[in-house]
Order: sequence, then structure tokens, then C-alpha cells
Amino acid sequence: MFEKVKKNFGFGCMRLPMHLGKVDAAQFCEMIDTFLENGFNYFDTAHGYLGGKSETAIRDCLSARYPRESFVLTDKLTENFFSRREDIRPFFERQLSLCGVGYFDFYLMHAQNAVNYEKYKKCGAYEIAAALKAEGKVRHVGISFHDTAEVLDRILSEQPAVEVVQLQFNYADYENPGVQSRRCYETCVKHGKPVIVMEPVKGGTLVNLPAAADEALRALGGGSNASYAIRFAAGFENVFMVLSGMSTIAQMRDNVSFMKDFRPLDEREKAAIEKVRAELAKEEFIPCTACRYCTDGCPKQISIPDLFSCMNQKKRYRDWNSDVYYANYTGGERGKASDCIACGKCERVCPQHLEIRKLLKAVAKQFE
Repeated sequence: MFEKVKKNFGFGCMRLPMHLGKVDAAQFCEMIDTFLENGFNYFDTAHGYLGGKSETAIRDCLSARYPRESFVLTDKLTENFFSRREDIRPFFERQLSLCGVGYFDFYLMHAQNAVNYEKYKKCGAYEIAAALKAEGKVRHVGISFHDTAEVLDRILSEQPAVEVVQLQFNYADYENPGVQSRRCYETCVKHGKPVIVMEPVKGGTLVNLPAAADEALRALGGGSNASYAIRFAAGFENVFMVLSGMSTIAQMRDNVSFMKDFRPLDEREKAAIEKVRAELAKEEFIPCTACRYCTDGCPKQISIPDLFSCMNQKKRYRDWNSDVYYANYTGGERGKASDCIACGKCERVCPQHLEIRKLLKAVAKQFE
């Protein structure tokens, strides 16, 4: 269906290498070169990633250095950047310019859920996307999705022109009642929509595992923790692409090493994954993936994902380092957990449906 896509592994550009607040262009170029040299060609970005720096990094490090037909590029229409129908086309044209390209291979209605889907319909976003496809400015139209299987079923029923669905899908969330990875995947199968996987390692959670879970994978005597998580997701028949948000050249080299000649998990590896899942179920960590959607609109500039990370590290290691980092993340103009005014903006955009206001109170109690 998507002939230009060479392999089932993509470069997610939400967590690029950074240096002094800017994308580390030299390292990003090296990562791109390694990625393409190993036969991969799919890149994923969005306007809000890295505060707008992801798209321009794509322009400077990818599209300015390689012929357009040598890579596949996905971008997204994000709710924060349009208020009415008339805003959509100018925003889209700006995205093309920021990425330095004349068309997108895939254009996704971003982070669809029951609430914002109504706004996309009201503003005619799906119809505009179809028109852009007819004009050759978009090759394929799809959605990224964060809600229940019932909502996904409704959207795909009402929008049959959707060609692909991007889902959060990993072994930790496979039966998670909040994320519903399995049920959403099965809904895509029902509608005949190929799946793009995001968060296969759950924002790094499935790399930095608790000791007992980590031991279950190390006992296999094989690859990295990331390799088992990514191969788990890529092993499903209806998954045509798995994205990894790599931020170092070491992560890139590791990922391409096991995805270049992809092999699904064998029975022994699947059994180890079940052990890891059981260990994770015992933990009471905040399941934040550090996507940072919550921070853009925070009126108190609270670095929510970083404070949640401090909380998780405090629970896991019970040492003073987390207190030091908490102080770092709440210095200057950045707010403390107790500064939250409970406006709820963060919760409305959280893909994990976290009770952020309640969690911030717990963080404040722990650190303040």
C-alpha cells in the first residue's frame, strides 16, 4: 500500500539530541546518515515537537541534504495551532516551509480523542486533508489516536478515507484499561487500517526497568531492553511501522542493528516479556511518557514530566538525588508542583489520561 516505505522501522523526531536548548545538528545529521545507510527511510515529526525545533531540524539536517524522494516524511495537524477552518491551510503551508519540502508523504490528524475530534469535524479538517491529497501536497491521510477503542471505532466509521492509524502500542500498555493498546489495534484490524506504532518503549520506561524485570530480559543473553520492546510491537501482522524516538547516535546504532533484519520475538522471549509485565504491574509509578504536551499551555510553567520523573526515581531508589533534580526543575521561572492552580489544561491534552492535578499534589507532598 505504501510502496515508498522501505522497512518497518521509523525515526520519531520528538526526542532529538539537544545541546544548549537547540537541536544538536551534528549528531542529528550523523543519526540520519546512519538510519538511511541501513536502508530505513521513514521520519515522523509534528509542529509542537521540541517547541517547534523538530520541523526546522528536519529541514536543515534531512531535506537540505538528501533528495526528496529518498525519504518518507510524516507531519501532523495539531489542535493547538488552529481555531477555525481558515487557519488550517496557512498552517499546513507553513509546515511544508519549515520542513523544507513540497509535500508530506503522510499527514495525520493529531492526537484524536472524543473531545478534539469534534473540533476537527467542525473545522472541516478531514475534508481539507482530502483536498490536499487530491492536490498532491499529501500522499496519505491518517490519524494519531489517544482514546478508547469505542471512540476509534466511531472515527474510523465516520471517516473511511483515513488510510492509517498511529497508536501507542507496547507490551506494558497492551492490556492497560486506560490506553487499550490491544483493543485499539483490533479496531484497526476490523476497519482494515494499517497501524503505525508510537511509544513502543513507553518514553524509555521499558528501557530503564526495575531490577527484577531487567533481570528477566538479561537472562535471555541477547539484545538490549529496547530491542525486545520494539520487536514486540513490530511482530504484529497489521503493524506496518514502528517509531522510535531516538536521541543519541548510540540508540540509533542499537535500534538499526536489530531492525535491519527484523525477527519477531520467539516463544522464550515472549515468556520473558510476560515476566517483565508481571513485575511492572507490582510497581506504582506514574506512567508518564514525557511527550510534554502538558507543558505548552501550563500557566505556571510547571515542568510536569520532569517532576513526575523525579517522583518515580524517588520511589525506585529512595535517595537524595531526586531532591536535587526536583530543585533544578523548579528553579527560576519554572513552577513547583504546589504552584498548580488546577486549571486542567494539562489533563485535557494528556495522551495517558493521567490525573495530573492529583499527582502534582502528591509530588508537592513528597518534595516540598
